[in-house]
Amino acid sequence: MARNILKLGALEAQKTAFLLCDVQETFRPHIKHFTEVVKVANKMLEAAKHFNIPVYVSEQYPKGLGHTTNDVKLDGAALVYEKTRFSMFTPELKERLKKDVPNLGSVVLFGIEAHVCIEQTVIDLLNEDIAVHVLADGVSSRSLMDRGLALQRFQNIGCFVGTSENVLFKLLRDKTNPAFKAISKLNQSPTSDIFITQN
Repeated sequence: MARNILKLGALEAQKTAFLLCDVQETFRPHIKHFTEVVKVANKMLEAAKHFNIPVYVSEQYPKGLGHTTNDVKLDGAALVYEKTRFSMFTPELKERLKKDVPNLGSVVLFGIEAHVCIEQTVIDLLNEDIAVHVLADGVSSRSLMDRGLALQRFQNIGCFVGTSENVLFKLLRDKTNPAFKAISKLNQSPTSDIFITQN
């Protein structure tokens, strides 16, 4: 009997949601490679339009910490919501996902901070038996040590750690996909290789 292909790391657009975590302007001076995280966020938001994948954007306590940086183009987001808990997987998001993506099998996760909000979101999603893909080029922390250790923990607990390009080509699956040209163009602007490989 064939295994569930999503549990092996495959992606199907109609069973996928993108989650962007807490990329707020307040954090810019403190987060390593903040600019690269923003670039990946914009790439994924644009790609989501071509795949018809909903994007959910959290903001950590915006009354005190402000909103998502204006550098992130949120016009295509399905939902922008505030939270005080660190995990993005709040009751509000859980209900919205049930409604928008009833056959949800995979989530692609990016934003900050890798070792806090991203990690706690990963744990909550895996606990719901949802396959989780974290973008190594799309997450960061104040400390590169925290970021690197978080990426290791993600893999240890059964999360798929890849790059934005890796995920987008998994969603394409075939050169005949109508989104192929648009997605290929998005991938022609790579993020920092140093950022991807540093721990």
